[in-house]
Amino acid sequence: MRREWSPEDMVACWTPVGSDWDLVANKSGPTRLGFVLMLKSFELEGRFPQILEEVPQAAVDYLADVVKVPAEDLAKYDLSSRSAKGHRTQIREALGFRPSARADEERLTGWLADEVCPVELLEDRLREALLAQCRSDRIEPPGRIERIVSAARARAERVFCAQTVARLGDVCARRLLDLVAEGNEDGTALLASLKRDPGAVGLDSLLTEITKLTAVGQLGLPEGLFADCSEKLVAAWRARAIKMYPSDLRDAGEDVRTLLAALCASRKAEITDALVELLVALVHKINARAERRVERQLTAELKKVRGKEGILFRLADAAVGRPEGTVRAVLYPVVGEKTLRDLVAEAKANEKAFKAKVRTTLRSSYSSYYRQMLPPLLNTLGFKCNNTVYRPHAQNTPGTPADLTATDLMELERADAWLAAAAVGELRQRNTLHGPAADSAEASQRSRLIT
Repeated sequence: MRREWSPEDMVACWTPVGSDWDLVANKSGPTRLGFVLMLKSFELEGRFPQILEEVPQAAVDYLADVVKVPAEDLAKYDLSSRSAKGHRTQIREALGFRPSARADEERLTGWLADEVCPVELLEDRLREALLAQCRSDRIEPPGRIERIVSAARARAERVFCAQTVARLGDVCARRLLDLVAEGNEDGTALLASLKRDPGAVGLDSLLTEITKLTAVGQLGLPEGLFADCSEKLVAAWRARAIKMYPSDLRDAGEDVRTLLAALCASRKAEITDALVELLVALVHKINARAERRVERQLTAELKKVRGKEGILFRLADAAVGRPEGTVRAVLYPVVGEKTLRDLVAEAKANEKAFKAKVRTTLRSSYSSYYRQMLPPLLNTLGFKCNNTVYRPHAQNTPGTPADLTATDLMELERADAWLAAAAVGELRQRNTLHGPAADSAEASQRSRLIT
């Protein structure tokens, strides 16, 4: 029960009102104080306190002052006495509640297992949900709440395990069990690798993650294995599995297949996300390294050109000295127009040279070292196109699979077929300004394939 109450909340929630006084009218002394405390506790919580200490002392002091009974007299009120039992019956009847029966416990256990346990894992939350349902059903909560919660959680776990095993199928379930079979060093190594993070960004880490994902894919986990399950539930089973050694998993009984399925399915999704992040980070790393290398080269070259600092100083001094003047009147006398045009041309040439050198350096790094990451990465990840204009033409090409992969898109024969279709106007230009019926440009697909 809530322990801290503001004065406003205390008055609003604990003050007897209306018919409350009719129930309290014929009682006096400790009985009066004990009865009103049980009445207001039941109104607030939907249940009676099991011990008097459950009621906040601030509420005891407040009600003692309201009913004009010393707060110390509450110690004389015995919750297990015959009069207290009669008081509980009187309160239930007045509020329209009834005691719970064994059938109610079974029904509440089933409701908690089916509706709440699959989406909520914390015991306190399950207990709160059970109390709220009892209040909604207008029944007094059973005395064995903890037992009902435990039974509901066990039932929900059995249902989840049975559902997972049924979806896995015999072949996939056997492959999972083989991972923890005694003497299977490859399975033990795979489980150990699945528990490790990818580490620092690099080619080696990327290739290692590709190997992990390929190995998990060979287990044949069904698509959408946990699609209709709570993420918190799957994460909880994954967390249990990731802390267990193969010997612990072998001793897990019927739960072992669900534990391994949750671990492998979760890690498969996480590794896929990590591969994409590693790929993006690696591309940025290669590009940034190429830019830094070229910047150092060009900076060294620019330092060899003399006089640019002096020209810049004279231009700045003239501009600050006569800010109201025109460029022709203020700057041209200081630095000739031809000199300025030469500087602009040189700057543009340097910008082009910079981009060209960055591209050359990037291609050199990729060709000599990073090229080995691309084929396995493209074969491991599934790339799908959501472009409704080009996808139908690609899929209608003879020999094209239903689900195009990046490797399929890179085949020269298929690319040539699309370019030929674009050349005769079978594909319309992307982002055309002339409407959907406009003819396609001859090289509209060529630019997309090259980029």
